[in-house]
Formats: sequence, structure tokens, C-alpha cells
Amino acid sequence: MPQDNRFNYSNITSSGNDFDKSISIRYAVTHIIICIGLPLTLMAIYALYSQVRNDHVAPIHVINLLISDLIQLCCMIVWVASPKDQKISKIVEVFYLSGLGASVCFMVCVALERYLVVAFPLWYRFRRTIKTSVVVCVVVWTVPLVLLLSAIFWDDVKVICAIFSVFLLLPFPLLIFFLGGTLKALSASRVPSDEKQRIVGVLVLVLLIYTLLFMPVIIGLVAEGARSNVTFRNLSVIFVRLSPLADLVLYVFMRKGTIDKLLASVCCCRMNSNDISSSSV
Repeated sequence: MPQDNRFNYSNITSSGNDFDKSISIRYAVTHIIICIGLPLTLMAIYALYSQVRNDHVAPIHVINLLISDLIQLCCMIVWVASPKDQKISKIVEVFYLSGLGASVCFMVCVALERYLVVAFPLWYRFRRTIKTSVVVCVVVWTVPLVLLLSAIFWDDVKVICAIFSVFLLLPFPLLIFFLGGTLKALSASRVPSDEKQRIVGVLVLVLLIYTLLFMPVIIGLVAEGARSNVTFRNLSVIFVRLSPLADLVLYVFMRKGTIDKLLASVCCCRMNSNDISSSSV
């Protein structure tokens, strides 16, 4: 779907100059995403692996989220190289879409974990096992691939668009429910205040990433007018390719101390502004 020479929701005609310009911009942005995202994603995966090796609790869903981003980045590298063999392009496209679908699912898993920590802490503490996490990860990796192969089997653009629009739209009500349920359960929760702030911050960030980066693609898959708009189509492709960078921001935000320092800096700024205003009076 999002490949430069194949991402066209339907047969679309546009002026050659506008098309060439949009392709050039897309290639330039893709190069920037690869140069920034690839080394940082590898560093993040290594940092998480080091935590696991030091007998820390394994953040399995976060690790898999970063692995799905790594798959997307590798596919972008192949697209930038512009392989002439169409079979290679199709295989890369399957890998990219599978990684993209898995990325969305693991974002939902991360949000679900945060919700369970606040709403059902005792149940989550006793039911959270490595075996359960592994089973969930296997299901998450399998479902997008099965849906993708089923869509390819139908070989119908409308069917493919319908399947992926439904698949990408399902997380939206779930993420809203997790955020609302977490905010509702915070008052009765015994989770420390700093941990509460971090949990709410992660849930808000996940919802923002999903809304800003994936909703344009969903609109493009559903709305005929959006599919025929070259500018909107190219922007939606660029937005969805930014998801690996957004997941890195999410990873940094989830680390202990990050949101605390951010809130502390905000509080310091407010105190300084209050001091200035009081001194001026």
C-alpha cells in the first residue's frame, strides 16, 4: 500500500509536475526518517535488551513495538533503493503492511497494560506472566499477516481498502476507553502519584500518535474524495511513515524519570513566572 510507486488507493490521474514534486518530497522525508529512526530504534532495542539481561521486568510489548518499527524502516530502505524486480517490491510491501499492522496492535497492548495497572492492579499482578505475553505477541504478529494475505487473495482494491480501514479503525474506540477508564479509576487506585502521571501521559500520547498519524490513512481508505486528492494521499503516506519516530518518543516518555523531569520543568517555569509577576507588582 504505502510504497512510492504502488500506493494509489484507486486509479488516479494527476499532472506530471505535481506528481513528480510530491514523489520527491516523499523520498526526501523517507530518507530523513530512515537516517534518524534506524539508529535510534536499534539503540532503544539494545537498551531494553540490557534491562532484561539485568533481571528487570521485560517490557515485551514495547520491544515488539520497536521490532515492528524496525521492519518498517528496513522496508523503507528497500523502497528508497527502488528495486526493479516487482516480486521483491510485493514481498517488501507485505512485510511493511504486516509490520504496520503489528505496530498498531502493540500500541493497543501498551495502552491496555497501563489501563490494567490502574483499574485492576491485583488481577494484573497475578495474571501477568511471560507465557501470556508471548501468546499475545504471537497473535498480534499473526493477525495482520493473515488479514493481509486474505486481502491479497481477493485481489480487489475495494475489498483490500475495506479490510484495512476496519482493522486500523478498531483501536480508536479501545484507546479512548482505556484512557477514560484509567482517568475514572485513578482516584481509587493505590498506584504512586508519579506512576499515575506517567501512565496517563503514555495513554494520551498513544491516542495522539494514533489519531494524528493513522486517521488520515483511514480517511483515505474510506473516502473516495480523499483517495483522489494527490496532496492528501501523499501527506497520509508521510504521516504513517513517521510512526517509527513517534514510537521512539513514546519509548522515551515511558522511561522512569522522563515525565517527572518534564513536569518539574513546567512547574519551575510557572514558579519563575509567578515570582517575576509578584516582583513587578
